[in-house]
Amino acid sequence: MSDMKVTVLTQGKESSGELELPADVFEGPVRKHLIYEAVKMQTANRRAGTSSVKTRGTVSGGGRKPWRQKGTGRARAGSIRSPLWPGGAITHGPQPRDYSYRMPASARRRALQSALAMKLKDGNLVVVDSLDVEPKTKNVANLLATLEVDSALFITAGENANLERATRNLRNAKVLRAEGANVYDILRYRHLIVTKESIEALQGRITR
Repeated sequence: MSDMKVTVLTQGKESSGELELPADVFEGPVRKHLIYEAVKMQTANRRAGTSSVKTRGTVSGGGRKPWRQKGTGRARAGSIRSPLWPGGAITHGPQPRDYSYRMPASARRRALQSALAMKLKDGNLVVVDSLDVEPKTKNVANLLATLEVDSALFITAGENANLERATRNLRNAKVLRAEGANVYDILRYRHLIVTKESIEALQGRITR
């Protein structure tokens, strides 16, 4: 695999040169099955797992037999809290549980690489020379309009407090540091906006 060149844009959408993208990050097959598994893992890990119903051991009442076994003409009953009765227990209902699990580290890296490669192949990767903005929402909104981007995930190499604060109230944009980049958020936003430094940070994650 050989490195690929892309145009680096200024925040005013002017060309500021070219950049060679590392092939081990943005080239290679898009492994859709790994992308699917990564998204499934992330959504499972976010589940609260707090759904709960009362079983016969936890529902209140029903401490005595409602009527004698024989002679009443009614069906045999041992408790008014039977699952067959209104207000009774629930059979095989949900109980609190932990849905989280982890994919192998190598599979997570390959899934991340596949998501990045897909953004490049779809033409939705935007490389800018810097991400210097004032901590105001309208500045990021104007930046997206200038870059002609309707929905974007910003990847930064490290802390960018101004950008993070300015993006907080935008529904169509989000900021993640390279160490927190994940498949779910990369797919959630149409465009991926990165800098040279954040590409290097992503390469460090994938090739380690």
